[in-house]
Amino acid sequence: MSQNPEAGAAASPDFPQLLGHPRPLWMLFMTEFWERFAFYSVSWALALYIVAQFYHGDASGQSWASNTYGAYTALIYATGIFGGYVADKLIGYQRSILLGALVMAAGLFTIMLPSKEAMLLGLAMVVVGDGLFKPNISSMVGQLYGPNDDRRDSGFTLFYMGINAGAFVAPLLTGWLASYFTDTPMAQNYRAVFAAAGVGMVLSLLWFWFGRRGLRGVGRPAPEASSRMRVLWVFVGVLVAVPVIYFVLSKISALGLQWLLGLLFIGVAAMLIAEAARTGKVQVHRVIAMLIIFAFNLLFWMFYFQFGTSFNFLAENLVDRKLFGGWEFPVGWYQSVTPLAIIVLAPIVTQVWAFLSRRRMEPSIPRKFGLGLIFNGLGFMVLVYALSRLIDPRGLIPFWPLTTCYVLQTVGELCLSPIGLSMVTKLAPPRLVGLAMGGWFLSLAEGGNLSGLLAGHISGENGMTAASALSGFNFSFWTLVGAGVVLLLISPLINRLMHGVR
Repeated sequence: MSQNPEAGAAASPDFPQLLGHPRPLWMLFMTEFWERFAFYSVSWALALYIVAQFYHGDASGQSWASNTYGAYTALIYATGIFGGYVADKLIGYQRSILLGALVMAAGLFTIMLPSKEAMLLGLAMVVVGDGLFKPNISSMVGQLYGPNDDRRDSGFTLFYMGINAGAFVAPLLTGWLASYFTDTPMAQNYRAVFAAAGVGMVLSLLWFWFGRRGLRGVGRPAPEASSRMRVLWVFVGVLVAVPVIYFVLSKISALGLQWLLGLLFIGVAAMLIAEAARTGKVQVHRVIAMLIIFAFNLLFWMFYFQFGTSFNFLAENLVDRKLFGGWEFPVGWYQSVTPLAIIVLAPIVTQVWAFLSRRRMEPSIPRKFGLGLIFNGLGFMVLVYALSRLIDPRGLIPFWPLTTCYVLQTVGELCLSPIGLSMVTKLAPPRLVGLAMGGWFLSLAEGGNLSGLLAGHISGENGMTAASALSGFNFSFWTLVGAGVVLLLISPLINRLMHGVR
């Protein structure tokens, strides 16, 4: 079977239906649910664990923790490019997912070992495994539907809900586990978090292993690529890739990684422009428009990804989390605000766009991105207000500003993230859509790495203080709002470059 998603869709079997969709969709839903459970468990706990485990709670470790988290996030997105190629050209989607899940599970359990080297090795394994897993399970959803099946968009919407359901449950359950399995009242057992993440990844692996029979061949390798020796060679590639990623995490500075990602992005941009030039001026203009939006997308995620670093340090040290008669709200639970807000607000935002579209007032793609940047900035504005006006005698801000920040950032995400991949398919040269998708994820990777650099700067050598947080978040507010305004102002130019693409 061809590994082109559209070709796969055209040849999709006539699946049994469940709740109006092919039955395998619900298997993929739960496979992704548990993978996202594992991923978001690590996301909220990693930087806090580094400070607690390797710096004995000393805030001076926040800078290295932030840089490590940023590099890990960047590499998660960057390796997806190679994982998609492995599935397309070498071993198929099903085998890529199974191998990726196995490597991720092993990595998550490795993180539990109490040494920096083991933690970085575990993270490297998670990065490589996720590169094989994440892009390919999303591609398989599209292959369950024929090319003209009107249910495809709603199928992806349900799958997206699986992502957010896993992201919502993960911090709630693992945040409780971290507080429950500890002998010290104020300490958290982060190894319990990583153990739960590992179990979640094993459940994801088993769910797909037993459920893949229902796929009826969808996602299997093409006949000429069905040899199991190919799987063995890919596994050898994994064994090579893991120490390479370990080296990047342990030996290359966050700034050095930014240079590497930047050079890779320049290479992708040059290839896209060269291909577009073969087609004509209109396609060159569209690629330029896409690359401009990529640059603003990078800025959005640089500040959005603070949820794993500076926002966690803020919640742990500078937020009054005592509620309901002295009960303390766990730090990790803040990470459930965003997926809950997405589940609640996504239908509302969709209806707003539909309402405006019927009146021919729906914002263009660059204007939506501009609004996304501004809403992200407004979240930081709330924190700036709290840190400058609402600090109590204990040096703490109230519970609600950080929650409000997460909700405003979610509105910003909903303005740009859902349309990003669609935009790429519309603006990229037809022969290099996959490469352009790689460029999109590289912009997220660069944003993730920059987020670690920014959080490390906010923490400084001695850890985050109210003054350093105020300064860093003030910078974040003005940068985001300024970038959003600039993008709104140049939107007419970008729209002209897009030549009618909406």
